[in-house]
Amino acid sequence: MDAHKQLTIGLFGFGVVGEGLFKILQQTPSLKASIKKVCIKHPGKKRDAPDELFTTDKNILLNDPDINVIVEVINESEPAFEIVSTALKNGKEVVSASKKMIAEHLPELLGLQKQTGLSFLYEAAACASIPVIRNLEEYYDNDLLHSIKAIVNGSTNFILTKMFEEKLDFQQALLLAQQLGFAESDPSLDVEGFDAVNKWTFLLTHAYGIIEQPDNIVFTGIQNIQGSDAAVAAEKHFDIKLVAQAKKLQNGKVAAFVLPQFIRHDDHLAFVKNEYNGVVIESGFADKQFFYGKGAGSFPTASAVLSDLSALRYQYKYEYKKLYHHTPHELTNDFYVKVYISFDDWSYVPKDRFEWIEEWHAENDRKYLVGVLAFEELRKNSWWRENNTSLILAPETIIEDVEIRKLKKKSLELAGIV
Repeated sequence: MDAHKQLTIGLFGFGVVGEGLFKILQQTPSLKASIKKVCIKHPGKKRDAPDELFTTDKNILLNDPDINVIVEVINESEPAFEIVSTALKNGKEVVSASKKMIAEHLPELLGLQKQTGLSFLYEAAACASIPVIRNLEEYYDNDLLHSIKAIVNGSTNFILTKMFEEKLDFQQALLLAQQLGFAESDPSLDVEGFDAVNKWTFLLTHAYGIIEQPDNIVFTGIQNIQGSDAAVAAEKHFDIKLVAQAKKLQNGKVAAFVLPQFIRHDDHLAFVKNEYNGVVIESGFADKQFFYGKGAGSFPTASAVLSDLSALRYQYKYEYKKLYHHTPHELTNDFYVKVYISFDDWSYVPKDRFEWIEEWHAENDRKYLVGVLAFEELRKNSWWRENNTSLILAPETIIEDVEIRKLKKKSLELAGIV
């Protein structure tokens, strides 16, 4: 497509994002983009757009030769994949916001992009208004990217903010998030960390060339975080955030996971409140960059779709540089993490599996400890997710083998054993 070409759009989905895009395009005639047809599931719903725009037949959009771009913003993963793959095979460029579909079908989507030579852009699928994919893709060379940590789910961040600042309990905060349209109708996708790990799956591809199924990345959400955890955090001058992170270790492999974490008040991510998202990228020579923006809501997400549509006019494609032009990195589980764990009963916590325990508090109903575990323990076992147990990572969480050996030697020396 050239920069002067008219974009004729077939839109799938007219929910919060679809309607937002419809309104924005009416206000930006300079983009030379218009929606010709919208495919919807429920024809009876009252919609703020002309009736003749809508159809329930996806083939009308997929087979229309005038439509040169398909924008797909629906909730269900499998129908979304079918729409995207058919559109690409039919010679249409595609813009998508379906993180679950992209995470689950990444290898096939990469294959289709190679096979068709067409653009498939999805900035709106991660961090809504923050251009994180394009930054990872264009700006950070593989060898210079030390780490990336991010708050990628606006709903859970909103809930945690309300629990901290307004002392709401988890259920009250969740209800408020749903009323304001930040949480999905099925909140478990947000709350239990599925949404965040789906986004992290393909952000790892753009950051490190890693292709992994979401189930192979260790994650949990905020469903087990208690008021007592928030009280301990406040006492230690920490916030609690659901943080997706990846870090290149000394052996050149990458540690990656999505877990709740204590955050110091001077950490960039401590400033990210409510439905906002934040990304901190640390690179070899540029130190840290911090990206901040709205991660949920109609216009922020639609603005990312708009940015992708605009890029299509300049033949923009993801080149997946870290995957195709470098040696892709590998994920590893061979490291240790420092964790805080709160629980109702000692019998639920396998104390013998900790490398060491730094503190424990057993006097209240809700007990907690801080200790160091092999990450493999979290990957293989699920005791830390069960029986109302809550796990939160320490601020400086990843400890590598070398450090563990030094620390062990030191503790043995102090104990007079060595």
